[in-house]
Amino acid sequence: MITRRLMMAAALAAPFPALAQTPAQGPAQGPAMPQPGRRPWAQQVPQLRIGLLGGENESDRLGRYEAYRGLLETTFGVPVRLFPASDYAGVMQAFSARQIEGAAMGASAYAGAWLDTNGAVEPLFVAREADGGISYIAVMVVRADSGITSLEQLRGKSLAWADPNSTSGYLVPRSELRAAGIGTESGQYFSRTGFGGGHEQAVVAVLQRQYDAAVTWASGQGDEAQGFTRGNLRAMVEKGMLNMRDLRVIWRSRPILNGPMTVRKDLPAAFKADFAQFHLALATAHPQIYAQVERGGGQGYAAVTHEQFEPIVQLRREEAAERRRRS
Repeated sequence: MITRRLMMAAALAAPFPALAQTPAQGPAQGPAMPQPGRRPWAQQVPQLRIGLLGGENESDRLGRYEAYRGLLETTFGVPVRLFPASDYAGVMQAFSARQIEGAAMGASAYAGAWLDTNGAVEPLFVAREADGGISYIAVMVVRADSGITSLEQLRGKSLAWADPNSTSGYLVPRSELRAAGIGTESGQYFSRTGFGGGHEQAVVAVLQRQYDAAVTWASGQGDEAQGFTRGNLRAMVEKGMLNMRDLRVIWRSRPILNGPMTVRKDLPAAFKADFAQFHLALATAHPQIYAQVERGGGQGYAAVTHEQFEPIVQLRREEAAERRRRS
């Protein structure tokens, strides 16, 4: 069972690196889906345990991933179990305890897991957006009827972060706001700040007037009135939880490198190759399953390396040092 551990993350005053310029590796169209059948690596990986980050209610998460779970099981001939964590830290801790083999993570959560395990996890690939790129954005939203149309008008109002280990829902917004001279602690620029309990929950808190604003993630592409092409807003629209007419986007971050599918480094190389091939073919072979997992449309996946996430690792290292100085 995945246990819960809260690991606080914050941001630096320096502007966030323009990670969207990091080149993706490999073509947009991946290889063919692996042929079904049990592999020799199954002796070392008798079951495949996939962690699911928090930020969405558990039944919806399990429902979105069920067809994906079944396809993995059919393809590789091993039992596949899904482990939904209550927050991002739960998946990070599960990697540290070797309780899971893989999980799709945000960049900040990946960096935290890499630091926690002394480099015992590695990224395999990230999602491609509708334009083929591999970046997304953080957005700040308010109620459309709030009268707030800019960040300046949010002074003295309340702000909900998504999760302390979220890149777009915490790390990057804090970094960019602080770089602009805006204090991010309660009582500085905002009357109060707090955690919504996940991306979905933070937006709901705004809709229910518990907070004046919240930060969440979006592709930044496509029709804003539909929640963009991909992301938390799009997923909430498609589930009937949100009408974008009820929200206003008042701030957008710089591009952020998409979060990686992460696996334990000690797993067999043949497993990692098969697992990567499965996903690189998923959007073409099973577009509906791909769209369910990725919460919207895109152009499949692109291979990545740890070096592309080093800027995020450094952000977390330096923020941890700053947090120790403050305490």
